[in-house]
Formats: sequence, structure tokens, C-alpha cells
Amino acid sequence: MKSRKYIMEESVLNLKPTQRLMSIDTLRGFDMFWIIGGSSIFKALAMAMDGPIKALVPQFEHVPWEGLHFYDLIWPLFMFIVGISIPLSIKKRRAANTTKRHLYLHAVRRVILLFILGMVLQGGLLKWDLAELHPFYSVLHGIAAGYLIAFIVVIELRPKMQGIVIPVFLLLYWALLELVPVPGIGAGVLSPDGNSAIWVDRMVQGRFHFGTNTWFLSYLGFASSVLLGVLAGHLLMSTYSEKTKVMMLVGAGIACVTLGLLWSLIFPIIKLLWTSSFVLVSGGFSFLMLALFYWIIEVRGCRRWAFFFTVIGMNSIFVYVATGLISFRQIGNIFVGSLLPRIQPWDSFVSASAAFAVVWLVLYWMYRTKTFVKL
Repeated sequence: MKSRKYIMEESVLNLKPTQRLMSIDTLRGFDMFWIIGGSSIFKALAMAMDGPIKALVPQFEHVPWEGLHFYDLIWPLFMFIVGISIPLSIKKRRAANTTKRHLYLHAVRRVILLFILGMVLQGGLLKWDLAELHPFYSVLHGIAAGYLIAFIVVIELRPKMQGIVIPVFLLLYWALLELVPVPGIGAGVLSPDGNSAIWVDRMVQGRFHFGTNTWFLSYLGFASSVLLGVLAGHLLMSTYSEKTKVMMLVGAGIACVTLGLLWSLIFPIIKLLWTSSFVLVSGGFSFLMLALFYWIIEVRGCRRWAFFFTVIGMNSIFVYVATGLISFRQIGNIFVGSLLPRIQPWDSFVSASAAFAVVWLVLYWMYRTKTFVKL
């Protein structure tokens, strides 16, 4: 990972040499906001206010197994945004006469760095104990796998074929989960311990296996989430008018949500399995969010409000890693700690807000000094 003082991460959309889409940075920042402190702030606020608003608290927590909460949409939205950047980055590099070999080398380097960072944050690498090492247990690992597969698809296939790959992946994943029998359990079992995806993980990882998240078979789902973003990236690069792009994004979002909900009647929405129905519903949500942000910022030109999130979105990888390694809650409590015992039940809200304020000010300083960290 390296830091440079330059205009923007590669994932920023440069449709023309001087044109950037602020809406993508803002959407990425909006997504990261909930990960790095927003969910804690809103949960603490709801608990402090009591009353009907407390009913929203579960929405900022993951569903234990089957079903969907707002917080379950954060990770697939980020993968969708990763997908948007792929065709634009490839087009930019090809315009600079970058060879296919160097494109692949760049992608592999990114994937390796994401895997390493994932093991540092969630895989126990820094414990230096093999008994505590979980090499395939990280959000960044899932992003890396989905990115690499989607990257290969974009490099090797035309855009129309890229769109066909998505239903192929989703149907293949459905077949592997529903039709392939698990030894001693049978076929079509989607329990936390009995599904075919987790059986494959245990066979491959052995003693390194941990948790109920699934990985190797789920790569098909991860890649599909990224490829949905790839299709959005192609649309943003097209010559359609801005309003037409918004309508097409909305149409894609509605279609994906509808198909996903219908499929969920026989193939449940399970985030930990990254089922095909989950891919479609979360992807539909991502299309709709992109349409909303694109319409407000690019079409309507309302940009001032977006600055708060843009500051976060321009250093998304840095802030994700930083908040995973550093206790910003402790740093924030340096400023508000003596106040907390006196303001209950608002103490958790103030503490979470102070922690986030520290994070955001660090990101603001990086933004002002044009210091952007990328892989």
C-alpha cells in the first residue's frame, strides 16, 4: 500500500481528462460512514432517546442467518462500487498503452495486499500464533476474491458477455448449494453448519477454518456482486444522457430487487452464504443508491452536502484499516471522557460521536493535503 499526493484514487471515474464523478466518492463515503462509526452513533442515539426509534436498532446489526437488515447491505454496496471502477480503470490504463500482462500484474498485486490486510485486521496474523490464524476470514478477502474474478471477466470478455456471466454464476451457485449433497447431511440444506459451501471451506482450510461465513463456493456470489457494479460502470461510461442513465439505473435496481425477492421464496436471502437471492436484492439496492446519488450530485448539481461523505470516500481503504487497528473511541474519550458519567443515558452517543469526529478530522487533514492512500 502506498500514499501519494495526487488527484484521486483510480476508482474515481474520469470520463474525460478533466471530469470526475463526485457521486461515486460520495456514495463510497456514505457506505464507509456506517462501518467506521455511523452505526454506533445511530444505535446509541436510538437507545438514549428511547421510544419508537428503538425499533430501528436491529437495522444497524447483522441478521444472524436468514433475512436482511440495512446493515447487511453495506458490504455488498462497497463491492458494487469496486465493480464500477474496474472498466473505467482498465480503459484509462489501456489508453496509456498498458499491456494486458501489466494489467493482470496490477490486479494480482492489489489482491495480495487485500488478503494480507484482511489477515491483519480479522485473520489474527499479528498474534503470530498458527492456532489463532484464520487466513480466509475477512471482508477484505471477500472483496479481493470478487474483484479478481470480475477483473478477469472484464479483461477477457466483451461487455454483453460480462452481463451473461452474472446469471451463469448465480445459477451455478444455486445448483451447488441446493443440488450437491453434503456427506452425512444431504442436498439442499442451508443451515449454518450443514450447507455445502461451509463443507467445502472446512475441507480446504482444515484447522484454519473459523466462523459461519462461507468463502470458496461463495466466490461466485462475491464476483456477481462486483460484476453488477461493472455493468453500472459501463453505463456511466456510455453516451446516454445523464437522465437516461438515472432511469436505467433505477430500472436495473427495481428489476434486481424484484427477481431477488421472488427467488428468495425458494432460495433464501442469507448474507453469510452470499446466496444468489441476496446478491440480487443487495445489488438492486446498490443500483438504486447509485441512481439517487448520481441524480442529486451530477444531474441536479447539489454538491455542498456531499463534502462530508466525500472526505471519507477518498480514503476508504485507509480509514477501514485504521479503524480496525486503532481505538478511536479511546482517543475521543480523551476529550469527552470526564463528561460521560454526567450525561447518561447520552454517554454512549457522545463517546461514539467524539470517536467519529477524530476519524473524520484525520481524513479531512488528508483531503486538504491531497494525501490519498490506495492499493
